[in-house]
Order: sequence, then C-alpha cells, then structure tokens
Amino acid sequence: MVSWPKNTMFFCQGDKCKSHKKHKVSQYKAAKKSGLGLGDRRYDRKQSGFGGQTKPIFHKKAKTTKKILLKLQCTTCKRVSQKTLKRCKQFSLGQKKK
Repeated sequence: MVSWPKNTMFFCQGDKCKSHKKHKVSQYKAAKKSGLGLGDRRYDRKQSGFGGQTKPIFHKKAKTTKKILLKLQCTTCKRVSQKTLKRCKQFSLGQKKK
C-alpha cells in the first residue's frame, strides 16, 4: 500500500516561483469520454447497419494494476503539474504509514 501526503514540497516551474514551494496533491482521474472524437464517430459509423461486430474486442488483459498519476497544484501561483508513481494495488492520500 502506498500512502502520500496531501501537501508536499515540490519544485514549481511557474514564471513567478522557479523554486521549491508547497503543492496540493490530488489523484488524477480521467474525464468522461464525450463520444465526439474522430475515432468514436468512425467506430459508430462502421458499427451501424447489418454485419455484426466489425472491429476486434480486446480480451487478453495482462496488467492487474495501473500506474498512479498525481496532480500537483502550486499553492502560490496555482500552476498544475503531474507526477507518475510506480504501479501499486492500493493507494491512499493523506494517511499515515502503518
């Protein structure tokens, strides 16, 4: 289990800062798909009509975990940067290590 504090010191690359500042940490979450991207529109067009499934559906999933992506927001200039952590099954923000 990986635990990470909610506020940490990181280097801020903003024009005002350019030094280590306190950052607010949150976990990155992907946005909801709009369905209006070119690939989605093309897939929907190909699927419409007769003929069944037209493109392969991926079933051979190999990974059991995802990489953790942190969103770091500078408290002084509000600039947002990201940091990738290693793979882990459980991740928590702001909890003490056991």
